[in-house]
Amino acid sequence: MQDKQKLLEKDQLLEEVADIIIKKEKFGLQYLLSTYLIMAMILVTLFPKVYLQTQIYYKSRDISTLKQEYKLLKEENKIITRKVETMKFQNQILDTLF
Repeated sequence: MQDKQKLLEKDQLLEEVADIIIKKEKFGLQYLLSTYLIMAMILVTLFPKVYLQTQIYYKSRDISTLKQEYKLLKEENKIITRKVETMKFQNQILDTLF
């Protein structure tokens, strides 16, 4: 009898301690909806930032390539104008000789 009573007391004590130590949380529909709502809010706030950063990256890359092409064309223009000047000079010299 005493053994049974001691076992019952131990079981009661273990149940009380288990309730305190191990909190039983139920993941219900409200928890799921609140989780989805929080995730949606995070996405709504972060999506514009990510979108803008990618757009800025691509635009700056395009600007960089355009700048390089502009520099190349300027150099090519200088070379062509030098060639034209030399041709003009040669033409004037040849005209004066004949």
